[in-house]
Amino acid sequence: MKLFEKQLWHLLSLGLLLFAVVAIVQADEKMLIGSFWNVSTKTWLLWAVLIPIIHQVYVLIIWRIELYYKWLSKNIGKYAFRLYLIDFVILFIARIVFIIFLAESNKNTFKLNTSIKNALIIVISFIALYAFYSVVRFFGIDRAAGLDHFEHEEKRPLVKKGIFKYTRNGMYTFAFLAIYLPALFYLSKAALLVAIFSHVYIWIHYFFTELPDMKRIYGPQIKTN
Repeated sequence: MKLFEKQLWHLLSLGLLLFAVVAIVQADEKMLIGSFWNVSTKTWLLWAVLIPIIHQVYVLIIWRIELYYKWLSKNIGKYAFRLYLIDFVILFIARIVFIIFLAESNKNTFKLNTSIKNALIIVISFIALYAFYSVVRFFGIDRAAGLDHFEHEEKRPLVKKGIFKYTRNGMYTFAFLAIYLPALFYLSKAALLVAIFSHVYIWIHYFFTELPDMKRIYGPQIKTN
């Protein structure tokens, strides 16, 4: 069934990823040190991991039922994409907010030379900002959120400007580096772990949801590299 294409691989990959997260947390007591607003680091960590899963599963469900059945468009009409986009943005912001709260809760749990820390923050910020600029300027927020699943009859050209000149997926390769900034700023082990989890999980989403969908929408011009 097309609706669940490659989702067994998605589920297995997510299971292995979560197993790794739990194993790392259990092996390092510093992962759960601290609190913020009288909420334990353990709770912030749980939510910081859970929200990316909710976000990406939500996107998966909406993308597939719209791509294959036009369910939202048929039942909601012209506002279908906008209503989906509101939820998408809320969940995206929640990902950022909760990893910041986690980093604050678990701050100063690893050491890093101040000069190296500042250099990494500057370099990552520059790369991520250029990637976000390229997304907004050349790709568009709507398309980045999945507009092609709602209007897939209209074949848009692939973007090859800005950061997309150097990679087919500037969002996940470079813009997503911003998720590491809270961990570096606060020197938080738990936030660093969640950043790695989120980055790996977005690539799981890419290979097992987005790439198969794009191949259906755009055909042979979509390649895996």
